[in-house]
Amino acid sequence: MQKSILIIGACGQIGTELTLALRDKFGKENTIASDIREGSKNLMDSGPFEVLDATDYNALEEIVAYYDINEVYLMAAMLSATAEKFPMRAWNLNMNSLFNVLNLGKEKKVNKIFWPSSIAVFGPNTPKEHTLQSTIMDPSTVYGISKQSGERWCEYYHYKFGVDVRSIRYPGLISWKTMPGGGTTDYAVEISHKALSEGAYTCFLKEDTELPMMFVDDAIRATLQLMEADKENIKVRASYNLAAMSFNPAQIAEQIKKHIKDFKISYKPDFRQAIADSWPSSINDSKARNDWGWQARFDL
Repeated sequence: MQKSILIIGACGQIGTELTLALRDKFGKENTIASDIREGSKNLMDSGPFEVLDATDYNALEEIVAYYDINEVYLMAAMLSATAEKFPMRAWNLNMNSLFNVLNLGKEKKVNKIFWPSSIAVFGPNTPKEHTLQSTIMDPSTVYGISKQSGERWCEYYHYKFGVDVRSIRYPGLISWKTMPGGGTTDYAVEISHKALSEGAYTCFLKEDTELPMMFVDDAIRATLQLMEADKENIKVRASYNLAAMSFNPAQIAEQIKKHIKDFKISYKPDFRQAIADSWPSSINDSKARNDWGWQARFDL
């Protein structure tokens, strides 16, 4: 069967690069981008685009039928820092969009679903170092609560209704084509832009706040690899741990100084520090490595 793919939330930090990668792999005519708003010129010029509210089931169902979609990548979400400001809006977007897509799978209107989870599912009582696939999960943010709930629903829909839904717990992602959209790890993207434009950056986290991070090329490759893996190799139907590197703001600043020697960094922690403090500093992703051959390529 020829793939016909729908990306929901295609204009975001991950969605933009995922859309371009999918179009490169499967053809632009087979890869439909959608979002609540139009995206960058690069994205809009690359293939078909539909304006879509991910919480509107009828509109979603119409697009799936019109394009004869058989795979959905649900990337629409309100991220950690923004969600703390608008908790109910975040919950409604993050959960209702997931239910809409899972129900399409339940009704056999799509064959395969990708939904991203996050290290935000972990919490203050989770072991910080080399956090295991299965461990204490007590998220303390709206975003994390929605992602943990989503994991449970994905697993439920798979075992109860046979929905082929696959998921990754993304660490903090570093990208450059699209600016980040309200996450706690955004400093690792902002710092490079500010280094180039101003030669200085004020970080909203403490200098020694170590978090799991990943370059976006690895994240996209992992997503495609998971979706292409044989069904029998997918042993985790909640969400897979995924890891590449861990570092703190002081360490990335030192790397930038190798290229911009006069770069200055200062620290002014805000409400995002408490979020970061509740997350792991490093991740054990041995399940992903063993089940479908995951291996990161990029370090700091």
